[in-house]
Amino acid sequence: MKNYLCSALVLLAMVSCDSKKEAVKPSYKTPDMKLASDVMTPEVLWSFGRIGSVSVSPDQKTLVYDVTYFNKEEDRSYSDIYVMNLADGKSKQLTDTDYKEFGETWTSDGKIAFMSSKSGSVQLWEMNADGSGLTQLTNIEGGIGGFIFSPDKSKLLFLKDVKLEQDVHDLHPDLPKANARLIDGQVYRHWNDWVEAYTHPFVADYIPGQMVTTGKDIMEGEKWESPVRPWGGTEQITWTKDGKGVIYMARKKEGIAYMTSTNTDLYLYDLNSGKTRNLTEGMMGYDQNQVISPNGELMAWESMERDGYEADKIRLFVMNLKTGEKKEYTKDFDQNVGALSWGDDNTIYFISDHHATDEIYRLTLNDGVITKLTEGVHNYTSVIPVNDYLIATKVSMSQPAEIYKVDPKTGKDTELSFVNKGILDQLTMGKVESRWIKTTDNKQMLTWIIYPPHFDPNKKYPAILYCEGGPQSTVSQFWSYRWNFQMMAANGYIIVAPNRRGLPGFGQEWNEQISGDYPGQNIKDYLSAIDEMKQEPYIDENRLGCVGASYGGFSVYFLAGHHDKRFKAFIAHCGIFNMEMQYYNTEEMWFANWDMGGAPWEKNNKVAQRTFDNSPHKFVGEWDTPILVIHGQKDFRIDASQGMGAFNAARMRGIPAQYLYFPEECHWVLGCQNGILWQRTFASWLDKWLK
Repeated sequence: MKNYLCSALVLLAMVSCDSKKEAVKPSYKTPDMKLASDVMTPEVLWSFGRIGSVSVSPDQKTLVYDVTYFNKEEDRSYSDIYVMNLADGKSKQLTDTDYKEFGETWTSDGKIAFMSSKSGSVQLWEMNADGSGLTQLTNIEGGIGGFIFSPDKSKLLFLKDVKLEQDVHDLHPDLPKANARLIDGQVYRHWNDWVEAYTHPFVADYIPGQMVTTGKDIMEGEKWESPVRPWGGTEQITWTKDGKGVIYMARKKEGIAYMTSTNTDLYLYDLNSGKTRNLTEGMMGYDQNQVISPNGELMAWESMERDGYEADKIRLFVMNLKTGEKKEYTKDFDQNVGALSWGDDNTIYFISDHHATDEIYRLTLNDGVITKLTEGVHNYTSVIPVNDYLIATKVSMSQPAEIYKVDPKTGKDTELSFVNKGILDQLTMGKVESRWIKTTDNKQMLTWIIYPPHFDPNKKYPAILYCEGGPQSTVSQFWSYRWNFQMMAANGYIIVAPNRRGLPGFGQEWNEQISGDYPGQNIKDYLSAIDEMKQEPYIDENRLGCVGASYGGFSVYFLAGHHDKRFKAFIAHCGIFNMEMQYYNTEEMWFANWDMGGAPWEKNNKVAQRTFDNSPHKFVGEWDTPILVIHGQKDFRIDASQGMGAFNAARMRGIPAQYLYFPEECHWVLGCQNGILWQRTFASWLDKWLK
């Protein structure tokens, strides 16, 4: 469920980390930068422009989008806004400031609204389509986290954090320098942050020329958030077409119930009565990312069936908002859906992962027919219908996100943005190849092979087995600034990246096999992939490495005790080392309960006991291979003590080991200099043991 949201989360994190004004603009924000080599380096990787929001003007003639660039010397990023004329594809930069401008969208009267930290906190601003007429629209105490105008622009919805719990300073005002948290609830930290407030939607009247300074909290006093942590944004909140209601997503549970449930619902708040109604009551899994039809009568959304299972099939539902009648359109579609977008009142476009690529599909409601529109070696990440064509963003293992025009009749796309053309034209990328490899239980498994630039089949190369995290996240055609396959290949390695058991895109049965079976068939799938590839004459079977993060880090730790001397080097980032401590330390207990099969104290639970009996830390006595451990202190999904324990265990066993520790990073590495350091350390460790 997270594939389509991850890039938005990373951008939001970049914005929140360095919104302070800087006096120096980056000197390299240009596609004309000259590279010293045609092979990727960490510095080149972090110089790519990153496209964020994309929005189409009401007259469907112009795009607005933002691009983020990083400045290594300042260790910060800059985001600026651009517009593109769809008739000729020409772009114009509208902002060029020392602040970030982001979250931009068109308003119904043809202006561009966006967020900026120009005033000292993140507020809403507006400008004309040519960049003139810059005006601050809000002055909300503490700033805002997002916004949506009502369809007629008479009202403004904005997101704001609300403090509803007393902290130690409230309880003990005579101890202002006390640095502590007093915790008596259960949801006290989540992914990257300590939970100290709840994000709520506020609604205010919008009058041109009058700054909005306050609004009505439509969830006043409620100790839960909307959007829902950690992935949610304004895609989880929408206005009704008549502007009289707001539909928002929330998990209205507290404490243990919140931690053990994925049951989010869609709620309709009526502005006139102030009453709230649950639209999806009785639907027990995630219900999210709702979109309203052009005529305002229908609502489409993404829905999971089972409570507690975050990797359940993502279904496409449509509701008649007048009658409440609901209908599922994907009963016979054994794939997930995401990024829903209405065309006309009978047509919905969406993106779905099939065989490790994310393609654009069309659903027609009158006959229930789903049609696949595109095919290729790529991932589409968003889709917007415009007149008789589609505007989409697309990435691949060989290219970061760019904006494309897609012909829905032929599936052919044409690039429009060319943000990174100047850099890409100077780089030689490695060949990306798909192979179907036979598994130990006679299944066929799609595996991506990425070759080094200037690959010579007459030479022998070291190879790396890549272990995917998630655990249920496809090894698709994603572009990453950490696990970047072209970056790994540029260091002179062949990358073997299998879509092992437990990944979506190959049917729900394939996806679900991993639940309760972390050390099982999926581990065998990894070994099937590397064992077949090491037979190739251009791979040196005596120089194999194994790397991965999160569940991929668990895989590395587990394989370290079960690899029969296949590998000569391991790298584990934010991995699970001790399964029992992971169960007790993590924060989303639905995840632990479902994937591990239950709790450690359930001695009669065979699935749970098998999971904990096969924890990687119990096989340290079999470790014999150098290992690099990487972890961030602010990773609350997999606590940093897991990485520290693995490193200490290796050192006490006399095994060469390094520990790359990031005090300010989380489950990801978002800082520019930290990201480059990560890449350098990653390559240096592999080179030391495989070259």
